[in-house]
Amino acid sequence: MASMDKNISIESQTKFNKYACACAIVASMISIIFGYDTGVMSGAMIFIKEDLKINDVQVEVLAGIGVGFALMIAPVYSAEISSPTSRGTLTSLPELCISFGILLGYVSNFGFGKLTLKLGWRMMLGIAALPSIALALCILKMPESPRWLVMQGRLEDAKNILLQVSNSKEEAYLRLNDIKLAAGFDEKCDQNVVVELPSNSRGQGVWKELFLRPRPAVRWILIAAIGIHFFEHATGIEAVVLYSPRIFKKAGVTSKDKLLLATVGVGLTKTIFILTATFLLDRVGRRRLLLTSVTGMILALSMLGFSLTMVEHSTEKLMWGIILSIASVYTYVAFFSIGLGPITWVYSSEIFPLKLRAQGASVGVAVNRVMNATVSMSFISIYKAITIGGAFFMFAGISILAWLFFFFFLPETKGVPLEDMEMLFSKKKNGSRTAELEIQQKISSV
Repeated sequence: MASMDKNISIESQTKFNKYACACAIVASMISIIFGYDTGVMSGAMIFIKEDLKINDVQVEVLAGIGVGFALMIAPVYSAEISSPTSRGTLTSLPELCISFGILLGYVSNFGFGKLTLKLGWRMMLGIAALPSIALALCILKMPESPRWLVMQGRLEDAKNILLQVSNSKEEAYLRLNDIKLAAGFDEKCDQNVVVELPSNSRGQGVWKELFLRPRPAVRWILIAAIGIHFFEHATGIEAVVLYSPRIFKKAGVTSKDKLLLATVGVGLTKTIFILTATFLLDRVGRRRLLLTSVTGMILALSMLGFSLTMVEHSTEKLMWGIILSIASVYTYVAFFSIGLGPITWVYSSEIFPLKLRAQGASVGVAVNRVMNATVSMSFISIYKAITIGGAFFMFAGISILAWLFFFFFLPETKGVPLEDMEMLFSKKKNGSRTAELEIQQKISSV
């Protein structure tokens, strides 16, 4: 009988839940609009600068404010409604939607760029308002996160939603019990009433617990979350995505149509490789993909820095330099998109303890948005100061630091239940592999 229960549990946890997937997709759709804004700005800036006669500093501040704010509740929501075996795939959907939005922005640039100067860039930016109404209606139909409901003492509501996003009653009750224990409830607490929360579970002192008196595991988790968000943008992705037409122009591509068409290739590459990553995250694991991703980024950024430096200092047109520059940009985007891009949101949304998850994730998002805006608003000034090739050599150096940080500070989280994350980070760094093995044994014994 125990063996049968075990088999049912394993089968139900590995099966993909369509309702949870649909909820994650709707939550992630706002990221398409954010990605569109990011992508469309890369081409719109060419026409805005010409139409409004603004200088490079003003371009940096339009670009920075235009894409420097957004919303990343989607990864946390997706992580909380999904089971451990599908969490990587569902939590990476926002990054996939961002990439798809960027691709749509690039295509919009290419299409509307053929209109008149005054109308073209206004159409590029204005069309993003249309899907927002439909998205708002879809969001109204989404259920609350079951973990949030438990934190509010609404156990019955949480149970009903878990029954929808789980593949069996056994899986739903197992997940509910884990959430209750993590929130400070008795496992046998009655689910048919709205219960009074334990005094330590309503969020009092969360910021103190994060920053002033963090437990060793929480301190490590916070460092990991801040670090991965910092390095996502410090390694140069915003410079490549937002200023790719300018990079290609520096490499020797001069026609506006060819610039925008080459930029569409960047968006297509990003979307394809992030889509690939969504299928690999729960199979290969976060850590292996992340380290492979950053290794490829280091090589691609070094090649890009070298080729742009050669083109810039050459007195004649270097066709091999142009080809190497474009290939390096595509290679960099591919390696970023298969690892660091999606894993940043997956990892930071799944590692915080239940009580600290919302605030902890918000800290990571704040760092992410600040770095996004900083790179957007400083890249032109940086490459004018140290040359465009030097700027990408700088990003390659930062990527080396990122690889070292990820190697020493980020343990593997594939398949680990959210309620067991603190245990994973509670071991000393040199014993993190032991913690991973202990948790995997616990999962397999369920």
